[in-house]
Amino acid sequence: MSNIAIVDYGMGNIRSVAQAVKQVAPECEVVIAHQPEQIQQADRIILPGQGAMPDCMQNLKNSGLYEALLDAMRNKPLLGVCVGEQMLFEQSDESHTASQTTPCLGVFPGKVIRFKPNLLQADGTHLKVPHMGWNEVFQQQMHPLWEGVPNHARFYFVHSYYVVPDNKNHEFGTTNYGGLFTSAIAKENIFATQFHPEKSAKDGLRIYQNFTRWNP
Repeated sequence: MSNIAIVDYGMGNIRSVAQAVKQVAPECEVVIAHQPEQIQQADRIILPGQGAMPDCMQNLKNSGLYEALLDAMRNKPLLGVCVGEQMLFEQSDESHTASQTTPCLGVFPGKVIRFKPNLLQADGTHLKVPHMGWNEVFQQQMHPLWEGVPNHARFYFVHSYYVVPDNKNHEFGTTNYGGLFTSAIAKENIFATQFHPEKSAKDGLRIYQNFTRWNP
């Protein structure tokens, strides 16, 4: 039986993620982790997130979970979701001060940037920011977490910022919203998505199920 810790630093859609994992893997023990020991004892980690990056990073550090999370990411399977994906990069343009950036976890080289204003569809109509709704994800590389998920499957997004990896080998999914952006990343024991699998019907649930069985 696998023990899965969902990192709770006060900024994620924790309950929805927990319910999704319990639905697809009832044999697993799902723990909402408030203490470092819960992350240390877990076999797998899920890092969700929503809200402003400066607040997410500050809350993570204030929670006392920061060091335990960094240590777990060295060898335990980890799934990042939405801002939980963005936090894995070196820095984010989302800041309380326009002239500064927010330092992040630095697991992936690259940065997080905001969608440009006046995004246009192919027919010339304007796209809204934040990007909110269902969009296709194009699988750029094979990965165990894509197993059973069709290429071009649609997933649910809510975000104004997205990741720009320095290393294209880390890009495992892209989405078109006024141009292609990276919507899934991976390396070694880490996989992360900009979209919300827990809000994405059967294909999103399949990603959570695949994660519970993944042995990188």
